[in-house]
Amino acid sequence: MATVARENIALLNDKITIKLSKEDYLPVFEKKVKEYSKTMNVPGFRKGMVPVGMVKKMYGPSIFTDEVLKAVEKELMDYLKTEQPDIFAQPLAMESDIRKMDYKEPADYEFGFEIGLKPAFELAPFSTANITLHKVNVTEAMLQEEVDRMLVKAGNMTEPETITDPENALNILFTETDAAGNIIEAGLEKENSVLLKYFTLTVAGELTGLGKDSSINIQLNKAFEGDNLAMITEDLGLPKDDAAAEKFFQLRIVKIALVEKSELNEEFYAKIFPGTTITTEEEFRSKLREEIQQYWDGQSRNQLHDQLYHYLLEKTDIVFPDTFLKRWLQNGGDKPKTAEQVEEEFPMFSNQLKWTLITDKITKQNQLEVSQQELKDAMLAEVMRYFGGASLGDDTSWLGAYVDRMMKDEKQVEATYHRLLTDKLFTWAQSQVTPAEKEVTPDELNAMQHHHH
Repeated sequence: MATVARENIALLNDKITIKLSKEDYLPVFEKKVKEYSKTMNVPGFRKGMVPVGMVKKMYGPSIFTDEVLKAVEKELMDYLKTEQPDIFAQPLAMESDIRKMDYKEPADYEFGFEIGLKPAFELAPFSTANITLHKVNVTEAMLQEEVDRMLVKAGNMTEPETITDPENALNILFTETDAAGNIIEAGLEKENSVLLKYFTLTVAGELTGLGKDSSINIQLNKAFEGDNLAMITEDLGLPKDDAAAEKFFQLRIVKIALVEKSELNEEFYAKIFPGTTITTEEEFRSKLREEIQQYWDGQSRNQLHDQLYHYLLEKTDIVFPDTFLKRWLQNGGDKPKTAEQVEEEFPMFSNQLKWTLITDKITKQNQLEVSQQELKDAMLAEVMRYFGGASLGDDTSWLGAYVDRMMKDEKQVEATYHRLLTDKLFTWAQSQVTPAEKEVTPDELNAMQHHHH
């Protein structure tokens, strides 16, 4: 009869030993061989009449090994199901030489497995969390900038004959020349689109009044400055150095374009906010301000959640069975990894593992869950966002069937479930702190988002 023993071999690292006697696998092996003899097709023998000895000679070693390993796996799974040790991943088989197993000389066998145990831990106390809500307040300048952007977006594209406006979009052929304006054979030649306002005032003045097919000669760092110089250098595929910025080019105007801004009227309001009844500029600006504020409030919330993430991850003490986990990382996948690969990957791997334990603890302690109805509502909202708030007409009965089809997509359901559960988790964590508020600019908040997880 099979026996299972467990012993501790290191911190949070146990060994499970399974001992099989012949009686645990031999009857099944003999039965399997007889089944093969009844189904095999061997030249010279009628089907079902192949001698058992021939089956053993041809397939005995592989059948024997399979049945022994199946018996071991069953004992291991039964033990884990009964004892329910709180372990990481799957048990890791310890080294054994299955080549020594011989169906001609059945014997008692012993197999060892390592398990890594999940540690007990306490969450970092929120009372010591130094959390700040970085808030962006929408200014009149921000509001006006967005109004102007929307007027352009809803406007009509025209092609004036000459360059007259800083907002003119110019398709320009850049052809590399020497300092005297002579075209360099095999030099750089590339067409690029540039707004007139991106040029320096001097060069913008030279371009103003010119028409299609006109050309001027420039030096890059005299025609562009700061971020605009960096942008055009990158667009042209040049290295970011002084030598590239000092190159000379002939600029030939290929196309001139200008967007005629839309007018602030009810047609425009309906285009920006379909399904609403906005009739005045004041109502439009109020609605737009509200949406911009909602966007930045959402970004502030994301950044606050990022602070909570780092606080919980960095201040919660969890001890891991590192040696076991590294062995598991090296040998537990489809392809073995080198020791160097494991050392390189382990910091990120252990952080992900730590965060998983933290989120599992918060979820279980606070009974956080996502209902089927919440999943459906989230998917319906996703469909509505896809249509951008446009009117879907009077008959929306098809929406229910569409969402039902989405609910049958396991990957989509899993992704939506994870997103909703994560949002609940951070909402709970946010409720545990009283953050200090600090007003910041959009650029300052965006800079913080670069570190967002």
